[in-house]
Amino acid sequence: MLLKGQVAAVYGGGGAIGGAIARQFARDGAVVHLAGRTRAKLDAVAQEIARDGGTARVAVVDALDAAAVTQHARAVATESGALDIVVNAVGLLHVQGKPLLELSLEEFMTPIAGYARAQFTIGKAAAELFAKQQSGVLITLSTPGANRAYQGVLGFAMACAATECFTRQLSCELGAAGARVVCLRPDFMPETVERGSHARTVFEAVARRLGLSFDEMLARTPPGQDALLKRPAKLDEIARTAAFVASPGAGALTATTLNVSCGSVVG
Repeated sequence: MLLKGQVAAVYGGGGAIGGAIARQFARDGAVVHLAGRTRAKLDAVAQEIARDGGTARVAVVDALDAAAVTQHARAVATESGALDIVVNAVGLLHVQGKPLLELSLEEFMTPIAGYARAQFTIGKAAAELFAKQQSGVLITLSTPGANRAYQGVLGFAMACAATECFTRQLSCELGAAGARVVCLRPDFMPETVERGSHARTVFEAVARRLGLSFDEMLARTPPGQDALLKRPAKLDEIARTAAFVASPGAGALTATTLNVSCGSVVG
């Protein structure tokens, strides 16, 4: 087991990607603490983990509330003796599909401010504990929007670029403490919609601007068709990558973004 004896906190643990990572961590031997805003989604993931023989605990935490995140992280560390792995898989609703001339300042700033705030609150809570422990791994999530040009994603693309920048900068601050920070960059995965991701709500707005339903838009431009592997990544691939990143086998890996997009973006 890659993560036997490790303690992990997954913020956004009730979401599609966060839930997949949490389930993989549990399969790999970690005790998983699921945190997020929607209790029912967290409970559903915890039940799946329990059915597979793993251990999961649930807490309702708003990632945008710095005090709540800090309190939760400290409580996990106190209860377990350490907090070895922290994952920021928080997803926030935002506007995509509108060009700048139609975009309001509020719509533009919502993903930038929201995602940056979540990076700060979770990153700071993790950094405090990692500095004391002189160890730890923080995993963040981005998308190809960080370094690839798309129409209608101005605010979200900037938020993704900020996440990757934050990963590098925090890695520099925590390196001397033996703690690592790594970002994963998957592209859109249809599986996330099947798992109830907010991605459907985001992309439905894009589809409407094209005069299509969400399903019609996916059929017209199948996800992954332009990727080097000619398919989108799978949730379990992202989850297994996250487990490796969190494991001792990736001990030399920090301050980097891993391209897990099946080659939809290169570099």
